[in-house]
Amino acid sequence: MGWFKRLKDGIQTATRNKKDTPEGLWYKCRRCKETSTVKELKDNYFKCPHCNFHVRLRSYDYFGLIFDGQYEELYEDLRSKDFLNFTDLKPYTERLEDAKDKTGLTDAVAVAKGKVNRRSLVIAAMDFKFIGGSMGSVVGEKIALAIDHCIEHRIPFLMISKSGGARMMESAFSLMQMAKTSAKLTQLARAKVPYFSLMTDPTTGGVTASFAMLGDINFAEPEALIGFAGPRVIKETIKKELPEGFQTSEFLLEHGFLDFIVDRKDLKEVISDLLYFFEKPPANPVTEDEQQ
Repeated sequence: MGWFKRLKDGIQTATRNKKDTPEGLWYKCRRCKETSTVKELKDNYFKCPHCNFHVRLRSYDYFGLIFDGQYEELYEDLRSKDFLNFTDLKPYTERLEDAKDKTGLTDAVAVAKGKVNRRSLVIAAMDFKFIGGSMGSVVGEKIALAIDHCIEHRIPFLMISKSGGARMMESAFSLMQMAKTSAKLTQLARAKVPYFSLMTDPTTGGVTASFAMLGDINFAEPEALIGFAGPRVIKETIKKELPEGFQTSEFLLEHGFLDFIVDRKDLKEVISDLLYFFEKPPANPVTEDEQQ
């Protein structure tokens, strides 16, 4: 806008008519503070091109990164209900509607099945934007149904955790999902179907205390916050300084809680390798003598 416009209409009018930068065009890194375009971010697997900081992803972004193109979403019609008529600053029903409107999701987890380098996989991916990725009754039910599907069809299961913990607006209904999902994973283990647990930033509370830590393989993205209570709460409780990097994925790997850490650009190939390693061999493999 030229200065003649400012002199003619005044500063307030000129500012009011100014066109803002379109939302979603630029990204400023939370860690290094450098700016890049959203296209550059997406082309770099949703990582900062300057410092490799892993940006939090939505459920469907993970589906797009991992699956071979098309996938089928499961149990998308399930909806949370306000069993307790719970109200804090506003009714729980209103919180649910607000979350659905803002995110376009029906709840804090989405389940899909598809192929990863031509091998079948079911993924349940949590979304932090839906009430902090909290685990309510629908989250637990979707995970349980996904496990049932994996047992029935003999398909490996990948859980991508990103959560603040149990959804306390559902009280005991939420807390029981810890036992429910853990029991279902026991059934999955007895059926000898592989379970892979990927922990992303953040994975905390009841999610960490249940299904997130029960994988045949537990792995995480770099610098993810993983723990039960947050560092600030622990520090205030024990009245001691915490070790540097406490509750990061690197700290957990060093202390034996994780099997490995994976950079997001390698995620699909690592999962493909896991599917290959855990693939059940043929019932009657043909020997070299039989081939001759």
